[in-house]
Amino acid sequence: MVYEGFGLEHIQPPSSHNKPFNALTQQEQAERGAQVMMNFMTSCPGKSAISGVTGFALGGVMGLFLASMAYDTPLHTPSPSMALSANGAVKQMAELSMRQQVKLQFADMGKRSYSSAKNFGYIGMIYAGVECVVESVRAKNDIYNGLLAGCLTGGGLAYKSGPQATVAGCAGFAAFSLAIDLYMKSEDGRPPKNNFND
Repeated sequence: MVYEGFGLEHIQPPSSHNKPFNALTQQEQAERGAQVMMNFMTSCPGKSAISGVTGFALGGVMGLFLASMAYDTPLHTPSPSMALSANGAVKQMAELSMRQQVKLQFADMGKRSYSSAKNFGYIGMIYAGVECVVESVRAKNDIYNGLLAGCLTGGGLAYKSGPQATVAGCAGFAAFSLAIDLYMKSEDGRPPKNNFND
């Protein structure tokens, strides 16, 4: 009998790793499929893809929510492309019929939601990819990975606007990344002292 446990199976991998997929049992096929999925999800392209898709979904929901709130304010002004009267003048939202108002609001909400989803997805994909590459190059897992990834992401997204915007983007993203990392790692400290026996 061979003892398996405590990671000893990783020292000498099971013989099923060398078998072709068709020769594996159903359980071995499931284990190999799970291993392939885990390898993809922990790779840099996998992390980037997952963050991009998640950011796109979150951005879409957030954009939809914020766009729906914009119509409740009295200061909301419709865009010039919203509605034109017969003589070509822009109509105010209150002058339109209820059906036209609803149609324009849903179209505007869809555009804003899609725009927000694209931005969130793009930023999430870039940040996760850069952080994974930085962590791989440094071979460490600490707060400096997020700090450096935030700086590179923020600076990279703002570089077309000039050097001042690049520095501001770098500093802003780095500070935000540092704050989030410090908050998330704040619970990783030592457990409280056991004083039940006092």
